[in-house]
Amino acid sequence: MLVGNKVRLRALEKEDVNNCVRWLNDPEVIKFLYMNSPLSRAAEEKWIENQLALPPSNGQVFAIEALVSDHWVYIGNTGLDKIEPVNAQSEFGIFIGEKTYWNMGYGKEATLLLLRHGFEDLNLNRIYLYVFEDNLRAIAAYKAVGFVQEGLLRKAVYKNGRFNNMLLMSILHSEWKGY
Repeated sequence: MLVGNKVRLRALEKEDVNNCVRWLNDPEVIKFLYMNSPLSRAAEEKWIENQLALPPSNGQVFAIEALVSDHWVYIGNTGLDKIEPVNAQSEFGIFIGEKTYWNMGYGKEATLLLLRHGFEDLNLNRIYLYVFEDNLRAIAAYKAVGFVQEGLLRKAVYKNGRFNNMLLMSILHSEWKGY
């Protein structure tokens, strides 16, 4: 378990499926995710089972829990995907599904915890992500923890009835300030 001040990251469990299905069928939550169709419970159960079967060296998905009063509340997911040992890099992803926890700093702390895990525990050199060009809130959050824009993928993703530009952002171990 990765523990911060008000967030902890734990392994994703089969019991998390109900929240995941609810979140991933909410248009506000998936507005900037690579999803265009409703998600069935069966599909999400299969995805979680596949994630649990993967060795951590391939990728890791974590449940984000927020400390509320004296208990932990499951609010979203984050992870490192496509871990490449030779190139020492991985793709980062995150979403906060519980909308009442948006804009409260939980995503930032979860991101910082995962960066520390990637750089210190997994010995990664580069962590990258793709973000919708018009997802200004996420771009600002990524910049705040040290990600820099590397490039622009023009009209790369079809979402919400149009083709969208995607930004490629990354942070290098040498640029990471620690947490």
